[in-house]
Amino acid sequence: MDFWELTTDRIKINDVARRVVPPECGATVTLDGYARRFTTRDTKVIETEYLVYEAYEEMALKEMQKLVERAKSAFAIANVGIVHRTGRIEIGETSVVISVAAPHRKDAFAACEWLIKELKRTVPIWKKEVYADGEAWSEGEAAE
Repeated sequence: MDFWELTTDRIKINDVARRVVPPECGATVTLDGYARRFTTRDTKVIETEYLVYEAYEEMALKEMQKLVERAKSAFAIANVGIVHRTGRIEIGETSVVISVAAPHRKDAFAACEWLIKELKRTVPIWKKEVYADGEAWSEGEAAE
């Protein structure tokens, strides 16, 4: 079963991963994207205190659905689950989980990698990094 969601609650990684597992598959690849302490901006390392995510919810959900449909047509996969958190995220907390179930792991890995890149590029979810001496919004591929 495919699903895509936005939440303000903490994401339980295993719950997302287990929701995509059908009996015909032999692999599930799950990405756990979480807030890291240090970010490099213009060759300078900056310490992050926390993150804030905002989304245009209606459009974000539509775009996430399109990504799932595109992934399923491009890769030999069975199910996809995407859950992205909004609001304040502390260092070490999960902000996004993507799980892909497939008969074979190679396809699950490829689809999961493609999904996170496209999610960052196309879905209207914005990340603000908050530092001791300021803050900055980051977007898309620059926000690796």
